Amino acid sequence: MGLLTGVGFQNWLAAAANSASAFSSSAFPLKPLFLKPRSIFTSTPAALRRTLRLSSYSTSTAPPSTMGDAAADSAMDAVQRRLMFEDECILVDENDRVVGHDSKYNCHLMEKIESENLLHRAFSVFLFNSKYELLLQQRSATKVTFPLVWTNTCCSHPLYRDSELIEEKALGARNAAQRKLFDELGIPAEDVPVDQFTPLGRILYKAPSDGKWGEHELDYLLFIIRDVSVHPNPDEVVDVKYVNQQQLKELLRKADAGEEGIKLSPWFRLVVDNFLFKWWDHVEKGTLEEAADMKTIHKLT
Repeated sequence: MGLLTGVGFQNWLAAAANSASAFSSSAFPLKPLFLKPRSIFTSTPAALRRTLRLSSYSTSTAPPSTMGDAAADSAMDAVQRRLMFEDECILVDENDRVVGHDSKYNCHLMEKIESENLLHRAFSVFLFNSKYELLLQQRSATKVTFPLVWTNTCCSHPLYRDSELIEEKALGARNAAQRKLFDELGIPAEDVPVDQFTPLGRILYKAPSDGKWGEHELDYLLFIIRDVSVHPNPDEVVDVKYVNQQQLKELLRKADAGEEGIKLSPWFRLVVDNFLFKWWDHVEKGTLEEAADMKTIHKLT
């Protein structure tokens, strides 16, 4: 086809304009040039499809997930917010059978705990040095639940991952404990070998933290006797100290009297009131295995 110039080109433009006018009439309504919206996903990889779907949400329309909640909690500490939405806790029934998984965020919302009876696995580490002193930590001010309270050495959750779902000899909880001792207190894995943890028992409890947050946990109680190097992570821990039995009893007295603003975590207090001092005696005697009872779930709610 040759090039159009001069009058020929002007005539071609006029004809094109008349054609466009004809197609815009009611007899020939124009239709969008886009194909079905879903057609873009039919030939793209799954990862790209997920990216495209997420990027299609406007700032005023959140996807059907906890992302909307993340925006609502924008004042939350960035590290804690990331953990709340990235970590997947293990949901269990009251007999410790796995029934699913959910975000750490959802597992700690009292509204969901109450309405859906969400119960998740947890662990509490009690680490003693060679002088049989117990290492305590004070939780950081940025923690979503129970900020600034004093508690046992380390308290967290096995996550919904293969290595932390292993139930034989509580290996999943022990693997998680080793991971979190490093995350929270900078204790290297070689200082706390997994096979050195002694699982002593399990408790089930529920405790509100404030009007929004709380705990509903099936908690594995893990004891270990090791001299370790401690380098607290300020995002998790504001202070640490070793105590002997008498020093812990004085701390309890101050907490009960409201002195010095000292508060204790509810799970730590439950363990102290029900088990800790008699188990501590076994620590000092070297007879800890005699105290173990992993068959019973002690319901302390």
